[in-house]
Amino acid sequence: MKYSKVIIIIFSLLLLHCTRRGDTLTSETPRGLDDFQLEMAIIDNIQSRMNSQMSDEREVVENLSKSQQAIYVVWILEAEVNNGGFNQFYYNTSGELADFAESAFTTIGAPKFAELVKKANAIYDSTKSDLEKYNDGTIEGFSKSYENNPLNDLDSIFYALDKEEPLHVIKMKYIKSNLQEFTNQ
Repeated sequence: MKYSKVIIIIFSLLLLHCTRRGDTLTSETPRGLDDFQLEMAIIDNIQSRMNSQMSDEREVVENLSKSQQAIYVVWILEAEVNNGGFNQFYYNTSGELADFAESAFTTIGAPKFAELVKKANAIYDSTKSDLEKYNDGTIEGFSKSYENNPLNDLDSIFYALDKEEPLHVIKMKYIKSNLQEFTNQ
């Protein structure tokens, strides 16, 4: 199950970076789109506001509506954790979006995930200096960052929560209940 999600997420990322249309989302956009396509249209729209290197990701996220911010941050965290655990989320993003994560999960109505992210942020904050020594841009450094990493213990909790309360269901319920937040009227 976990690996099929990873494949979907990787495919999504490739699709996003290949298409990067950044179409304006209107109230008509959801018609004919399945849940996955709708979520990807929202993510594509948000990422189209970033420069090609995505070096302004945090600045763009800071300027999103609370709903857009929540869906984007949850999507990023979910993709990273499903692919390589919480360690990968903090390693790849240098924790840049971590301070948005707890609030993002709370916003979409996922309090158990919010509590888990709060715990992950506390662990990361307490081990950040130890983990940063591995962030040298090499696969070896990345691999070593997993050794004796207390974040690893949270991954199985995340996967169990997702099995109990699937994030895709929570996200789509939130998106559909707040569709106007994601469209340009």
